[in-house]
Amino acid sequence: MTFICVASSPLAAAPRVVSINPCVDAVLVRVADPAQIAGISHYSQNAASTSIPLDIARRYKATSGTAEEVVALSPDIVIAGQHVSPSTIHSLEKMGIRLVQLPVPETIAESEEQVRAIAGLVGHPDRGERLVSAMEGAVVAARPARPSAVPALIWQGGGLVPGKGTLADTLLQTAGFRNLSASYGLKQWDILPLEYLVANPPRLLLSVGLGAGTGDRLLGHPVMQKLGGRITFRPYPPRLMNCGGPTIIDALARLTQIRKEMGQP
Repeated sequence: MTFICVASSPLAAAPRVVSINPCVDAVLVRVADPAQIAGISHYSQNAASTSIPLDIARRYKATSGTAEEVVALSPDIVIAGQHVSPSTIHSLEKMGIRLVQLPVPETIAESEEQVRAIAGLVGHPDRGERLVSAMEGAVVAARPARPSAVPALIWQGGGLVPGKGTLADTLLQTAGFRNLSASYGLKQWDILPLEYLVANPPRLLLSVGLGAGTGDRLLGHPVMQKLGGRITFRPYPPRLMNCGGPTIIDALARLTQIRKEMGQP
């Protein structure tokens, strides 16, 4: 796991933290004291993009990640994803504010290490271990009774499909599914033409749409409707696609529910 730290001023025993990444937000609210959280990403206060309950997200100030907004909150640490504007990095460095950047986790193990890292940064490693333990418990609970991997595909708007090397692929495998992305010759993230999907349909198609997962309009195509007897369609909330950490627990629970609905123990 890669960290990029800018500036290294001495930190207080209970450092104040600003997160400008919604996936970090989801972990932060589980491992930090509320008083330590100076700000979170504005995405977490949007019902369509949040990975934490809105009533919890709205307890905190939200920023769009600009240097002015972040510096005004006087944090000791800023935690972000890989993409931070050079102006923000420069401003934080100038103010002596430590910046920690986390990559997108591609496996459950990488996500667990990020949980531990965030918990360590805020001074509560024990809480990080409890969250990791809950994640590992979800993995055990999601394992199928029989090793009969169900052919599946996650379909996002416009036909965007996650493939090998993504956390979504790892979660599918963990919960007893076989991601068909590779069988279409797709890359890590790629577009699957509807014609290919019709020619080689999966047993399960998880449709990622708005809100609770209403799906992509292409799935309403008459040709797709004719495949209803061959494909099981299920909604998959967008929030389950975007983050690791505690989101893994919810994602595995959803996948396990679907597998059991399909009569797969």
